[in-house]
Amino acid sequence: MDPFMQAAIEEARKGLEEGGIPIGSVIVHDGKIIGRGHNRRVQQGSVVLHGEMDAFENAGRLPAKVYQECTLYTTLSPCPMCSGAILLYGIPRVIVGENKTFMGEEELLRSRGVEVSVLQNEECIGLMNELIEKAPELWNEDIGE
Repeated sequence: MDPFMQAAIEEARKGLEEGGIPIGSVIVHDGKIIGRGHNRRVQQGSVVLHGEMDAFENAGRLPAKVYQECTLYTTLSPCPMCSGAILLYGIPRVIVGENKTFMGEEELLRSRGVEVSVLQNEECIGLMNELIEKAPELWNEDIGE
């Protein structure tokens, strides 16, 4: 398996272990992870700390040129908020672990020139199915339902 997707899955597992939602993300520049994160809405009482947003936050304030040379890996299809951040910072490539449990704004990203690849990774699907089954109210809150 791609080591960067594996790192995103490790982040997702951390989220689950902390009592949160198992979605992880890493941002890669020149073959190196420069930001990693996981959904910490529950843990931090946050309305915005999805996995991708946490990875951006942990990457920190960087020149736009750096973000425009990155690939973002995420275990789940990016929601409208996270897709907006991807577009805002000009991330050109997004590798998605899966979109069976949730279809985010992949078409919006593609329409704006972002290369989106979906892996349908069984581990990513399993983590989300487990959460959706055990805590549907938590999941519905995360996706704004």
